[in-house]
Amino acid sequence: MTTAGIADGRFYSRRGPFSAAEVATAIGSPQPCADAMLTGVAPLQNAGASEISFLDSARYTRLLQDTSAGAVLIEPALADFVPSNVVAIYAPSASEAWAKVVRLFHPLPPLKPGRDPTAHVAACARVDDTAEIGPFAYIGEGVEIGAGCRIGPHAVLQEGVTVAEDCRIGAGCIVSHAVIGAGSCLHPGVRIGQEGFGLARTASGLRTVPHLGRVVIGADVEIGAGCTIDRGSLGDTVIGDGCRLDNLVHIAHNVHLGRSCVIVAQVGIAGSTVLEDFVQVGGQAAIAGHLRIGAGAQIAGKSGVMSDLEPGAIVFGVPAQPKTQAFRQLAWLKRKSSEPR
Repeated sequence: MTTAGIADGRFYSRRGPFSAAEVATAIGSPQPCADAMLTGVAPLQNAGASEISFLDSARYTRLLQDTSAGAVLIEPALADFVPSNVVAIYAPSASEAWAKVVRLFHPLPPLKPGRDPTAHVAACARVDDTAEIGPFAYIGEGVEIGAGCRIGPHAVLQEGVTVAEDCRIGAGCIVSHAVIGAGSCLHPGVRIGQEGFGLARTASGLRTVPHLGRVVIGADVEIGAGCTIDRGSLGDTVIGDGCRLDNLVHIAHNVHLGRSCVIVAQVGIAGSTVLEDFVQVGGQAAIAGHLRIGAGAQIAGKSGVMSDLEPGAIVFGVPAQPKTQAFRQLAWLKRKSSEPR
């Protein structure tokens, strides 16, 4: 087995070279004091003289001192750490600018407008001429697909689904009862709009309660591979603008996510819970139903949240507790476990 390093040409398109001045212009940064010709991107510890890297934390200045990179994208506060042989390009947020630089050198594959002959597109579906419909995709009756969308192989958009412009629907996604905002991305295998887990107990057993809501996904949302988002029961399940869901996240019926929430892998959020703007949830955390999680709250991985959280709360544990309280309890347990018996 051989490795081809960063951005293997079999999988990633490449542009360039670009001068450091051209890179600065492309991302809206001031022109650097010196120039260099750059052919690609790389981490500080591996970059060569024709590559650009970045630094967004003073914790890693040692790597910057030892780097062979030709240029570095860096925040002004860290300017003193840049070696004299490295061209500095300054940006207020190095990580945000870095995303633009990577896309400059490695753009997304160009759209191939049109419909693959194996795709099924209902006669009454409205598909913009600039959209790409991949092999064996299914586009149901009444579906609307905006300009610049890419619908992957074997994707299924069931009746009435609306997809705004510049969306990417990955291979094997199944979407029903949903409205998807502009610029959003569903990675392969996502399931959107299935009935939620709503049950009624009867004398003869359990009865499934019909779900009559939708899934409303905002603009610039990214939903990782294998996620499932249930449609609402009598209202909607809502994913706010700018949210990022990692792989294998489950969102139950009637959940509302505010703007720019970050949900890490294997999180489960039970029905009718509300996460306000900018909430962050660590991997494998579980959040009970009918709760309200305040804006900016942070929930550590593997936590179990069983009650409302105030805005800005930082919690972890099962049941989840404020960080300082949980640390105090852990310290007490550690002391007790080390005492002689």
